[in-house]
Amino acid sequence: MYDCGQMEFCPLFCVVRVFWNTRPDEGGYIISKNELQINEEIRDKEVRVIDADGSQLGVMPLQAAMKIAAEKNLDLVKIAPQAQPPVCKVIDYGKYRFEQAKREKEARKNQKVVEIKEIRLSLNIDTHDFETKAGHAARFIGDGNKVKVSIRFRGREMGHPEHGIETMKKFAAALADVANVEKQPKLEGRSMQMFLAPKPAK
Repeated sequence: MYDCGQMEFCPLFCVVRVFWNTRPDEGGYIISKNELQINEEIRDKEVRVIDADGSQLGVMPLQAAMKIAAEKNLDLVKIAPQAQPPVCKVIDYGKYRFEQAKREKEARKNQKVVEIKEIRLSLNIDTHDFETKAGHAARFIGDGNKVKVSIRFRGREMGHPEHGIETMKKFAAALADVANVEKQPKLEGRSMQMFLAPKPAK
């Protein structure tokens, strides 16, 4: 059995450190997002305990660990069930769950949703219309969205797909400063499509 003073030589140390050093905030470790066992739900005879202040309390019987948590009016939470013995931490579990939900809500709020906007061209598009649609595409790209450029072939136009590719390449060249071609022009049925994506920020 290893006590706290022997921790650096303990073969379980690498397992404990995963939870001890990788938390991005002030807690000093990450608690798994999976459903955790707390207090009476823990059935192990012995556990390795981390105190609320982050100090290592070593391996002890489960009842002793639960007594420590109860005396501080906190919870005993199993954070590394795969370790031998399992690692538990003394924390305010209700507060932890509240803060976790708050962080997840904030992350969802700050998420950028990338939309795919469509620009439709034609083989006989005039210069003014071409420039107008290129301007719209540039605005979509500037907002962080992707752009699907499409051309619908009609009648005898199906005999000249190279004209569509030429128009697509011209359109991509007009946006070369702000966009990369994510998917090259491809003819599917009577429709040719090309996808543009914003250039990575430098």
